[in-house]
Amino acid sequence: MGLIGFLVFGLIVGALARLLLPGKQKIGLVLTLVLGVIGSVIGGLIANALGTGDVFELNILGSVVAVVSAVALLAAAESAGIGAGDKRGELKR
Repeated sequence: MGLIGFLVFGLIVGALARLLLPGKQKIGLVLTLVLGVIGSVIGGLIANALGTGDVFELNILGSVVAVVSAVALLAAAESAGIGAGDKRGELKR
């Protein structure tokens, strides 16, 4: 049950990051989930380093850092051109 909860929280963090970052992001649900999970791990590690909780424990500081980390990761992914881009929905010939 812990892994499923972690993935759901990662998806929520990724969705919040997409809402907070201005403009339209050209990434899909899977990349949103991956960035959210990575942001959650970063938030948990920072909260653990500060002594406010465990890596996989849900707490306020870890959640805030997770969202901020996911926003930074999403911005870096957008600037690197990661995602579907303008070719979304086009058929390959």
